[in-house]
Amino acid sequence: MNPSFREHAIALRRKGFSYSEILAIVPVAKSTLALWLRSVGLSQKQKQRITQKRTDGARRGAAKKKQLRIEKTNIIKHAAKKEARRLINNHLWLTGTALYWGEGEKEKPWRPSSRVTFSNMDVHAHKIFLRWTRAFLKVPKKLFTYALFIHENADTKKALDFWSDRLRIPVSKIIVYHKKDTLKTTRGNKGDDYNGVLMIRIHKSSDLNRRIAGWIEYVVESLT
Repeated sequence: MNPSFREHAIALRRKGFSYSEILAIVPVAKSTLALWLRSVGLSQKQKQRITQKRTDGARRGAAKKKQLRIEKTNIIKHAAKKEARRLINNHLWLTGTALYWGEGEKEKPWRPSSRVTFSNMDVHAHKIFLRWTRAFLKVPKKLFTYALFIHENADTKKALDFWSDRLRIPVSKIIVYHKKDTLKTTRGNKGDDYNGVLMIRIHKSSDLNRRIAGWIEYVVESLT
């Protein structure tokens, strides 16, 4: 090993260079570099420089990732709008798209990887949603998950049977989340007609969510 490599590496480290910066200049293995530099101390200013370099690198990486996501979203939406032009006269497609616009989870700047998620208390809304997904999204059944949100003092078994029977979902596939009642709260959603809120989610569906967003945008642009 060339002795000047070790001296050069130590000199660079004392200037506050990071390991990756030194390895780009001195052609040695990282394990060798670590051995050489293990006793080289850094000043507070040098440590701050290395930390700042890491922070700047992370920010550049996040910005690049965001830009790629935006570009991908725009491509998906552009293709979806072409689809929508052909589908807009289909009553089921238009109804399902409008229903998802109102009740489905949409991608937000602070939540860029939303999955297709639909929540409602109305079983008919869910029937339309499921029919719409089968007809236009072609999603395998294994990617669907179901969750029931219901007050803890409600009849959970009755509610599970209600959703299971009407949507043909095995009770075992529905995860239950109980909501606590408070003494000061007077709620109207109770009694024999109350069966909680069912949430249907499709796994691995961020791109499908963006596709639906393109459909919604086309509908809005066409009708406003």
